[in-house]
Amino acid sequence: MALSKGCLFGLIITAIIAFFLLLFGGFLMISYNKLVNLDEGITAANEEIENQLQRRYDLIPNLVNTVKGYASHEKELFEHIADARAKLGGAGTLQDKLNANTELGGLLSRLLMIVENYPQLKANENFIRLQDELAGTENRIAVARGRYIRLVKEYNSSIRRFPTSFVAGIFNFEQREYIEVPEEKKEVPEVDFGG
Repeated sequence: MALSKGCLFGLIITAIIAFFLLLFGGFLMISYNKLVNLDEGITAANEEIENQLQRRYDLIPNLVNTVKGYASHEKELFEHIADARAKLGGAGTLQDKLNANTELGGLLSRLLMIVENYPQLKANENFIRLQDELAGTENRIAVARGRYIRLVKEYNSSIRRFPTSFVAGIFNFEQREYIEVPEEKKEVPEVDFGG
């Protein structure tokens, strides 16, 4: 049974259309999955930052209590640390948590400067361990923030680039926010050697 030229031409056109539909469907699927993976990566990075902030939040009372035994006259600083810690615990958004974390970081720096006046505290094994854990947590926060920023950049670039922007528009993928650095962290710190 021979096919007529018209029927053969129709089959070829149908095959070409089916090929391009499959190609387009594959493009949609790959692009959509890439955007979902990037979006989930950002969410995971956000959670890691919050996890490390929580770890820091949990370490602070132990550090403060250890220092309190040696520097009981620093009551005002301990109260400020407790207030800043409460702000961190009550912060809703990641940016609010990072802002509260910055405030708390400044107060912890003051606390660690006070420690310099107490050689027996500096030699206290519990204090040394807590200080090391806090330093490790600070490093983990910095790494998590860097990962978050990198993923947001990659994601935001992807949803703006053609042809992925087409897929992002269809499925309502919206730009994600970067972490903003508080103004006080942008200022150059003053160093005074007391001369």
